[in-house]
Amino acid sequence: MRKPGPAGITIAALLIIGAVIYAASIVWTEILWFRQMSATRVILTQWGAHIGLFVVGFIVATALVYFSMAFAYRHRTSSSRGEASAALRGYQEALEPMRRLAFWGVALFFGFTNGARLATEWQTLLQFLNRSSFGQVDPQFGLDISFFVFVLPAVKVLVSFLMTVTGIGLVAAIIVSYLYGTIRLTPRPHASKQARLQTGMMAACLSLFIGVNYWLGRYELLTSDSGSIHGAMYSDINATLPAHSILAVISGLVALLFVVAAFKGTWRLPVAGVAVTVVAALVLAGAYPALVEQFRVRPNQRSLESPYIQRNIDATLAAYGLQDVDYQTNYDAATTASAGQFDNESLTSQVRLLDPQVITKTVQQLQQSRLYYGFNSGMKVDRYNVGGERRDTVISVRELNLSGLSAEQQTWVNQHTVYTHGYGAVAAYGNQLTSDGLPSYWEQSVPSVGEMGDYEERVYFSPGSPDYSIVGAPEGAEPQELDYPDDTAVGGQVSTTFVGNGGPSVGNVWNKLLYAIKFGSTDLFFSSQTNEASQILYDRDPLQRVAKVAPYLTLEQSAYPAVVDMDGDASTPKRLVWVVDAYTTTNNYPYAQHETLSNATVDSRSTEVGQYVQANKINYMRNSVKAIVDAYDGSVRLFRWDDQDPILRTWEKIYPGSVEPVSAISGDLMSHLRYPEDMFKVQRNLLATYHVTDAAGFYSGGDRWRLAEETSTYGAASSAAASPRVDAMGNPLPAPTALQPPYYLTMQMPGQESAEFSLTSVFVPGGGGEGRREAMAGFLAVDSETGNTPGQVREGYGKLRLLALPSSTTVPGPGQVQNKYDSDEKIATQLNLLNQADSTVIRGNLLTLPVGGGLLYVQPVYVQGTGSASYPVLRSVLTAFGDKVGFAPTLEESLRQLVSDDGNSSVSSGTTNPSTGDTSQSGATSSDANAQLAQAVSDAAQALRDADAAMSKSDWTAYGEAQTRLRDALARAEAAQTALGTSSSAASSSPTPSPSPTTSAQSGTQSGS
Repeated sequence: MRKPGPAGITIAALLIIGAVIYAASIVWTEILWFRQMSATRVILTQWGAHIGLFVVGFIVATALVYFSMAFAYRHRTSSSRGEASAALRGYQEALEPMRRLAFWGVALFFGFTNGARLATEWQTLLQFLNRSSFGQVDPQFGLDISFFVFVLPAVKVLVSFLMTVTGIGLVAAIIVSYLYGTIRLTPRPHASKQARLQTGMMAACLSLFIGVNYWLGRYELLTSDSGSIHGAMYSDINATLPAHSILAVISGLVALLFVVAAFKGTWRLPVAGVAVTVVAALVLAGAYPALVEQFRVRPNQRSLESPYIQRNIDATLAAYGLQDVDYQTNYDAATTASAGQFDNESLTSQVRLLDPQVITKTVQQLQQSRLYYGFNSGMKVDRYNVGGERRDTVISVRELNLSGLSAEQQTWVNQHTVYTHGYGAVAAYGNQLTSDGLPSYWEQSVPSVGEMGDYEERVYFSPGSPDYSIVGAPEGAEPQELDYPDDTAVGGQVSTTFVGNGGPSVGNVWNKLLYAIKFGSTDLFFSSQTNEASQILYDRDPLQRVAKVAPYLTLEQSAYPAVVDMDGDASTPKRLVWVVDAYTTTNNYPYAQHETLSNATVDSRSTEVGQYVQANKINYMRNSVKAIVDAYDGSVRLFRWDDQDPILRTWEKIYPGSVEPVSAISGDLMSHLRYPEDMFKVQRNLLATYHVTDAAGFYSGGDRWRLAEETSTYGAASSAAASPRVDAMGNPLPAPTALQPPYYLTMQMPGQESAEFSLTSVFVPGGGGEGRREAMAGFLAVDSETGNTPGQVREGYGKLRLLALPSSTTVPGPGQVQNKYDSDEKIATQLNLLNQADSTVIRGNLLTLPVGGGLLYVQPVYVQGTGSASYPVLRSVLTAFGDKVGFAPTLEESLRQLVSDDGNSSVSSGTTNPSTGDTSQSGATSSDANAQLAQAVSDAAQALRDADAAMSKSDWTAYGEAQTRLRDALARAEAAQTALGTSSSAASSSPTPSPSPTTSAQSGTQSGS
């Protein structure tokens, strides 16, 4: 064989060097990232556990498989080779030249696959080695819950691994022994002494592992999710569990028979034992439990299953933090409003009229400043002290949006060294608007102007940040990064330089090379924009950063921004941060009901499960950590939110010092933390069934609920895939195909001392089909107010309160309320007016609030043009209480209609009270009213067209004038409709029909649907 020449050696060396450098671009850059985050221990522990388990699994599996084959080969005899058939001798001759390579190839293959599979269980191993006690025991075996969560999974992994490699080694040994004649099947079965000893002992080990697996299966019954009610039920405890015990004993006896056969030379007993095991498994673990279920349990299911159903109820409530829910049963909600009931300034100040999802486009149009900015994360609901008063607020961050750059601007230098960050936050009152129906901002513009105070406005880390940016420069160097646009500055912009520790250094050639390979960019390596002070910022999504430094946590679907004083020092600027709610979960809590996160957390506005999820199926959940990511330097701080959670305590042993105590939270930061939405979604999903806490009632299922469906225009319910619906006047309606999301707002539950920031949801009666009821069944709210005391969570935070209405209630649910709105002729007529002139009506979130002993519904109504620059503007407010509905330009007016008996103000019906005078005194004849209505419609359409034109030109004076004319036209249309109804009811028993929608109205409806 020729030796490789210099060219071959050079090529090989270059390939090896290239491979090493490429590996370093993956491994070393990760170490640099974690080192900059002061979290090197996290990645080293993770990699160490991965590598350690892989090495152990690889060595054990490789050694066992190889030595099984080698032992079988080594103990072949010349007589056995001579007795082998001609075909087998042919195989031997073909295999012999490459036998050693074949043996090692097979062994290494199975070593690698089994080692890699074992390495994926690194979290299981670390939790087992650092486990913490739950302080609670299961109801069947009396074992601490930690056995099921930490010990049992680890032992199962070990036993499964040993079963697999032993089985592979046994098969490999039998194949080699057969090829070399030490095991023969013809003319009669025969095995040499050494082959018998090897296969017998290995089969005994395999049988023993199978027996251990059966024994562990007894405990796994308690976490089973095979039935509709999870955990071990009657047949599991009284049939399957004894069967597993018997099969474990039988497997142990079979292992002894294999040992005897290995030395005595007879295989009849172990073969018979294997046959008995198989038959026993089919009968005891299969047929017997099925027979018990069919003939013992089903005829007496309620009485026999009740104790185990109660176990499931108790465990589920404990596992999901639902054991202390404040139930108010048979809540007899009022359906009639009394005079002055809604004349309460505190009530109107609580109702959040701004729908965060709807107004995101409005804020984008009015506060974007430049196309390279965007509000990519949407608007979020929070509360702030503004002017000395606690106010519900919708807030968003002005993030960098590189897609807004023109083609000429899309250069590497611009994308990665000039446009590096977003700028500032925008905040508006949740319940206050301008006279034009626009958000009333208390923090806006670039640079920021408003009530927020001094804070670091630059946003280098956000969900919409570019993949990487190069920042930093030596002291005194000219700034290169665009800070914000300023028409008065030289060049129309103010520039800046990042100061701080936000990313690994790329100030040397080696790091530049590694990152150039990592991001596939030659520009990064050859660019003169980098210098000795340059840093590279990447992995900039707050969720991604938290997931990397705390890989054991399941994260909320999205982060929300907050401007807070992190250190409690009023003399230092506040920080713009991202708050991420994080959870510890498991699916091994005995008897607790399993939930699938992809089902429980998805609704009309969250159509996908979060990206950073440890396990999709869970049966235990705690909001154990609040994570804070600084928007300027990307630093991550983890705060212990639930110090009683044993899973978090376990991970704190693995990563000591990585989680700070709650006492380290400043008062200002504390005031912006809240009850997490995903946790609440899982809990409300369970409470639809588990609000019934006694086994008998739970079994009957007569009081099961379901979550209300979406009624607003936005969300998955109005997706293009859904069939478009229209109301009586042709206005677009959402298809009820998705669940209504929970809503944050300030409200006061019955029995609550004061109104608090809360998260709410609505239930309707369970059942399916067209005949299901849509009345209100229950209303759930959780106290989300954390207080503002440094290091101390406000008492009452996290308290769940559930109003359960009687089954005979006539209080309408969200679907019925929406139907009232849709079927009311007067509301439909006014919405039709708003839908004209190429504009679309958008219905915002349908809020539900307990007020005055009943349940009040409030829904904002927005209007948006169809032009590319148009955006939603709040025009009216729909309300409902009992059987009454209101529809007016303001919340106060709409609420007054709920208690008014005056037909001129109530929209609960399309007609008014008959006049006591002559019909000629009604104020207008039928023809006059029709003419006035037609003129009002025409004027409203023209006003909308003028408003759209003014908006596209940014002529806000003209826009305001058009809005004034629109309001006047709508008022005249309402008056004409009222007069038309009055004259028709006085003249005849048949009311005059409303005018049909015009062509333009129908066109506007179709364009908005």
